[in-house]
Amino acid sequence: MAAHRKPRQRSLSGGTARTAATLALAGAASATAFDGTGHAEPRLSPAEVKSKVDSLYHEAEIATEKYNGAKEKAEKTEKSLGELRDEAARKTEKLNAARNSLGSYAAAQYRTGGIDPSVQLALSSDPDQFLDRAALADRAGSRQAAAVDDVRRQLRSIDQLHSEADVRLDALRARQAELRKHKKTVTGKLGEAKRLLARLTADQRARLADDEGDRAARSAARHAPTGAPSKAPNARAASAVSYAYKALGSPYVWGATGPNAFDCSGLTQAAYRSAGVSLPRTTYAQIAAGQRVSRGELRPGDLVFFYSGISHVGLYVGNGQMIHAPNPSAPVRLAPIDQMPFAGATRVV
Repeated sequence: MAAHRKPRQRSLSGGTARTAATLALAGAASATAFDGTGHAEPRLSPAEVKSKVDSLYHEAEIATEKYNGAKEKAEKTEKSLGELRDEAARKTEKLNAARNSLGSYAAAQYRTGGIDPSVQLALSSDPDQFLDRAALADRAGSRQAAAVDDVRRQLRSIDQLHSEADVRLDALRARQAELRKHKKTVTGKLGEAKRLLARLTADQRARLADDEGDRAARSAARHAPTGAPSKAPNARAASAVSYAYKALGSPYVWGATGPNAFDCSGLTQAAYRSAGVSLPRTTYAQIAAGQRVSRGELRPGDLVFFYSGISHVGLYVGNGQMIHAPNPSAPVRLAPIDQMPFAGATRVV
């Protein structure tokens, strides 16, 4: 009887194998295209990278100022919450003392059988002093009633403090959530800028930095003083300008207010803090912290603001120049005020 044999499978060879391989690769490419993981990032020129990075830095700075504002509010809320809790603790201590006093009075009543004071006096062995003692007992009773009312008032006050503390705690948690959101935005934008710059060669990054420095130098030369240097209008403005000059070369760090690193509004705040003047933390609050002045009226010490959202600030030092903290790619430096879209100026002192 003939044996049954399985048909032998054909091996793929030649054109058949090449066709199968091509189909497999095509299928893999299609699958990758659908899941979005196979696309190479478009090759950008150094100029295009710089443009994108500058845009990301600006977006990060907007988020930084929002972070600074949320942080300032959170710190104030946390401080006020602490003060409320301290006040509640003090009032609770006072309440406990009043309760102890009432407890002592109640214990004394229990020991005497809880007999009304006037009845006790009427049955006393010294009736000649009855009226005097009755008057004293009435006053004592009135004082105890007042003490009870005082305890009730203290309880209501403490309950109110606890309710207010709960409200402020909710507000603090909301501001802390806002802080986390803005921090995530800032770090995301800065991370994306860093990744873009990493795609350039070291020589390309160096050329971009040199070009930026050359532009700043040319602009500084155009605005170089031709006569006597501008003077600050008063000693405090002069002190702020002096601080800014000493900060030249310090690194930009978002959220920093010195003394070794700064963001833009952190630098101006620190400069005026050194002069004994308190400024708000954010650009959009600093612009309202003094008298608004026009561009033609600028004097050293004035705060100069940029972009429509008031997202950047520098300290004017005269002759069309400011000292500012630009972004993570550049330290605190001298720059022309026409480098960015001018939005307004404020004279603080």
